Amino acid sequence: MAIRFHLPGFTRNYHLNMLLLKLKEAYPDAFYPDVEIASFYGEFPSSLWNGGRCLGGVTNEPIMKQIIDSINEKGISLRYTFTNPLINQSHLQDRHCNLCLRLANREDRLNGVIVVSPILEKHIRKHYPNYRIISSTCKQITEVDALCAELEQDYDLVVLDYNWNNQWDVLEQLPNKDRVEILVNAVCPPGCQRRRAHYQYLGRTQIKYCEHLQRYGGAAPFHNSESFLCPHINQQLYATCGFSTHVTPEDLYGRYTEMGFCNFKIEGRSSDLLNVMETYMYYLVKPECRDEIRLIYLLSLQQSKVIDVTY
Repeated sequence: MAIRFHLPGFTRNYHLNMLLLKLKEAYPDAFYPDVEIASFYGEFPSSLWNGGRCLGGVTNEPIMKQIIDSINEKGISLRYTFTNPLINQSHLQDRHCNLCLRLANREDRLNGVIVVSPILEKHIRKHYPNYRIISSTCKQITEVDALCAELEQDYDLVVLDYNWNNQWDVLEQLPNKDRVEILVNAVCPPGCQRRRAHYQYLGRTQIKYCEHLQRYGGAAPFHNSESFLCPHINQQLYATCGFSTHVTPEDLYGRYTEMGFCNFKIEGRSSDLLNVMETYMYYLVKPECRDEIRLIYLLSLQQSKVIDVTY
């Protein structure tokens, strides 16, 4: 059974991710057996529909095409994180986001969209029916009956709320385990009561930022008078390993796969690049090979100028 990983940041982490593919091709025996890189998820800045993290900047159309083509040529799905919970009818005509969907629209349904908003989901299903639709962990489905009902809906995958991780009695009874995606390295502490408000804050900030770009074209600096302080959002990997919701590689390749789960998501769209790299080492590479592959990875990143170690 293929063990399918869904990795963060097809723009910000683009070079990091493409180097990972090269490493996997060059050193296949260093990686856990049956590991498959199934998708890269993220957004082309700046996407008003983007959610989960607020990411700025701009991307031009030629670069967008280049990124889409280079990922799809590897047989890997590109997934848009269109998970802003505050989308309303007026946002559906956003030029940039609709361009994103047109550029990656394929008849073979290789690419996907991760959704939260029913309004946006309906728009995508109607106008871009070739996309795979993925139900986001941002929906925060915390009732067993509601979760089972979600898994019976017309979604290619349902990304679980991280609080279900390691709740083996619930996981065992879930239907359609092959369509369940497990978020393995959540930085949120278990049972965080501020998570929904944080997603809404990020959604508002993303909308305000995009509206600012549309008005000023980036000529004037953006300032959001709101603030939402979270000490966890950029925690490094090993600071979260003690969480009850943390999924260890041993459980991932043992208990989870034995139960029939085969889709696993690594978060890190806004994390430090080296933290993302270390997370890849932790989940994808055999323990006895990590030091060697990590060094090769770092040297490759340095040579490609993705990281700068000069002072």
